[in-house]
Amino acid sequence: IVVETEKGTFEFETYPNEAPKTVAHIIGLVNKRFYNGQRIHRVVPGFVVQMGDQQTRDMTKEEVWGRAEGPPIGVAEFSKLRRHVRGAVAMAHRGDAAKADTQFYITLAAAHRLDPDYVVFGKVISGMDVVAKLQYADRIVRVTVREAK
Repeated sequence: IVVETEKGTFEFETYPNEAPKTVAHIIGLVNKRFYNGQRIHRVVPGFVVQMGDQQTRDMTKEEVWGRAEGPPIGVAEFSKLRRHVRGAVAMAHRGDAAKADTQFYITLAAAHRLDPDYVVFGKVISGMDVVAKLQYADRIVRVTVREAK
């Protein structure tokens, strides 16, 4: 998945063998252009950068960014193979991993304490320097799927 932001572009691979429903859900959203024009709504330095709230396209709704809920994936696909290493891409949720919907985050450092509670479905494979530069309210220009070579 290729994410073009106003700070540059990064790419992450997905793990359809370990998290098939999660990966299919995210790819479906990308193909519907769901993420285009959204903004980064959470940045915790040294920890995570989070995106995926459709309300972030509207600056007048800034006080509720991060609270929108979309259709849940309905399953928590935990894998002992995929852990919260630097650059892990995982689904955000409010306490029930099966209710994760459109929001995901990228870890800026290893965070193995998250492994039992959050589904890792991908990992940044290029542009981690861009991810590290992202700030709150930075705009996502476009997100696309690039088929594996």
